[in-house]
Amino acid sequence: MFGLRPGHIQTLQAMLSFLKPGHGETVFASNNSLCQRVGGIDERTLRRHINRFVELGFIKRNDSSNRKRYRVRSSGGECISYGLSLTPLLQRASELIAIAQEMENNRRDRIFIRKQILTKLAHLEEHDPSSAFINHARKALRRKLSLPEYHALLADTDAECQSLSTPDDPPETMELPANDGQTVRHQSKSEEEKKDLDSNIGDEALKPDLLTSVCDQATSFSTERLRNWFDIENHARTLAPMMGIHPETFEKAKNAVGAQKTSCAIFIMLQLGKRIRDFGAYFHSITLGQRQNQFDPLALIKRLSETNERTV
Repeated sequence: MFGLRPGHIQTLQAMLSFLKPGHGETVFASNNSLCQRVGGIDERTLRRHINRFVELGFIKRNDSSNRKRYRVRSSGGECISYGLSLTPLLQRASELIAIAQEMENNRRDRIFIRKQILTKLAHLEEHDPSSAFINHARKALRRKLSLPEYHALLADTDAECQSLSTPDDPPETMELPANDGQTVRHQSKSEEEKKDLDSNIGDEALKPDLLTSVCDQATSFSTERLRNWFDIENHARTLAPMMGIHPETFEKAKNAVGAQKTSCAIFIMLQLGKRIRDFGAYFHSITLGQRQNQFDPLALIKRLSETNERTV
């Protein structure tokens, strides 16, 4: 702060220690006494420190003709103090305390964001140890970054995490049956069922019953039957915090893409389960982020339904 080093602060502390309650705000101690109080610094260093405080306006010199520091009083009680006046410093105490608090808050915020970045980088490293972004970020962290620089790096890291957490076509990654026999046994099952499915979800709106039957993971957490979109929305709102999605984020998504699409996102994500690394990042991406326009609940439910049929 103000370009001061620990040595400057030690000198200032020594000067303050010579003040006595009720005896004014001027230091009368000699340079030798100040040097000893600081811890044995040389007088040249002391003078340099005092000059710096004078430049900053923290100290005012009131020098006597012989450079000695003392106080004289008249018979009427008036006095003149020759020495180093700390009055300017004490008058700015509130300002300096506020600045110090701001610096401390800044330091704590930088540490907090740094820890967030390191955690996310470890997550990225599990997926792709040779990532060029990870190398770039770790090099950046070796420097002393400002708070805005930390915020920018965190945003970049979040974007990288979202790109991992948001598959281009999530249902494609679902596990298929372990052997061809199961597939053959079920291939003949369903021309009629598939036609029924297509007619239900082709050009029509997604039906609540279809969503709750296909996304049975989310449905299983409800103690009552989900009969309509109102029930589904309330249930999705209950599930969201358990998946790491803040209620405020849920509301923002609802305002952005609508209640049905937001609720479908919760149900589909829970159905995909471990295929999504970060529910929060994925939810943000498909409702508020860059994949908002690509998110098609109807198409995903259809794919999930077809996959469920093959794995029965």
